[in-house]
Amino acid sequence: MNIYLAGPIFGKSDDQCKAWRNASRQLIEAAGHLAVDPMDRDYRMKEDCFIDEIVILDKRDIDSCDALLVNANNPSWGTAMEVMYGYFQGKVICCFCGGDSISPWLSFHSSAIFHSAPDAVRWLTGTL
Repeated sequence: MNIYLAGPIFGKSDDQCKAWRNASRQLIEAAGHLAVDPMDRDYRMKEDCFIDEIVILDKRDIDSCDALLVNANNPSWGTAMEVMYGYFQGKVICCFCGGDSISPWLSFHSSAIFHSAPDAVRWLTGTL
């Protein structure tokens, strides 16, 4: 199974972009699956020069995946668009967010929602 790591990138620090992705990637790969990370192409501070490339390649990555692991702790426009794109492509959408109040839009378009990335990864990889 290929799992796309969707979450905020625009205007975020290295730690905000990479820490949860690196930890999730380790869990996903330990379970024998592939994590697909848009941060492998880091366009921060150059977004305006690569608008088409960013969106086209992210969509291509989502197309190649079976599921999206979504960091919904700090929702962003890009993450919301990836969720909608994945949903309409028939992908499994598994979100994690620390809060108890979840947007009806996110709830509706999600296959499952958890309070932590490890719990979401375990559910996605069938080990929960």
